[in-house]
Amino acid sequence: MRRALISGALLFTLLLCLPGAPQPDSFRFAILGDRTGEAQPGVYEQAWKEVAAESPAFVISVGDTIQGLNDASAEAEWREVFRTLKPFERFPLYLVPGNHDIWSVESQRLFEKYAAHPVHYSFDYGQAHFTILDNSQSDELPPEELAFLEADLKAHAAQPLKFIVSHRPSWLLNIALKNPDFPLHQLAKKYGVQYVIAGHIHQMLHLQLEGVTYVSMVSSGGHLRLSRAYKEGWFFGQALVEVHAKSIDFQVRELGEPHGEGRITKLTDWGMAGLLK
Repeated sequence: MRRALISGALLFTLLLCLPGAPQPDSFRFAILGDRTGEAQPGVYEQAWKEVAAESPAFVISVGDTIQGLNDASAEAEWREVFRTLKPFERFPLYLVPGNHDIWSVESQRLFEKYAAHPVHYSFDYGQAHFTILDNSQSDELPPEELAFLEADLKAHAAQPLKFIVSHRPSWLLNIALKNPDFPLHQLAKKYGVQYVIAGHIHQMLHLQLEGVTYVSMVSSGGHLRLSRAYKEGWFFGQALVEVHAKSIDFQVRELGEPHGEGRITKLTDWGMAGLLK
């Protein structure tokens, strides 16, 4: 009987892992902020340990995985990162290209090699669709990225939940000024995107415009800037996103000791200038 139960559990796990296997309507995934620039010792490793304890279906990292900016040392840096990630390789990892990851033709080749994806790509999990964009070398989204985004969203219009992830928050000024007249927002609104997520500035910010939620992720290792005050969004942490059918519960999780106090908040507790209460 015990052997039959174990065999059944293994078969179920294998079926879930097969290409095209149905994925659950309820699942959780994690979002990591920047590992660099100026990676702080031990922070990224702790972030991964805390993420792993929540058993997410997969992890998205918003970019700046290596310090980079030097073709000669870049591959050694990627190898070192993946040695660090060895204990967590059971979790599918989706990397977003950051400005510390891509700065040259060679660095782009290395990103694509270690990310196992082109610089822009998309994927589905259950009822959710994720579009990964590349603005690693520009503060704005280049025309080719917007063209890819439109084609991708059109092709996956039937998916009820949609996320756009890039490294730089190219949208930040327009959204802060409540200006909807720019291409990214128009496409997000047209195709029913719920969340647009970025990193780069290492600060937790939450903004909304015309039904689209914009998120700037906290740091998961890169140095903290300005005041370093938690209430202003300067802390080390990650996000845990729970998906249930068409509802999304987005938690912002500060790291525990020694790199934080382990505070857990809802995304809606945050605004354009930090913590709302």
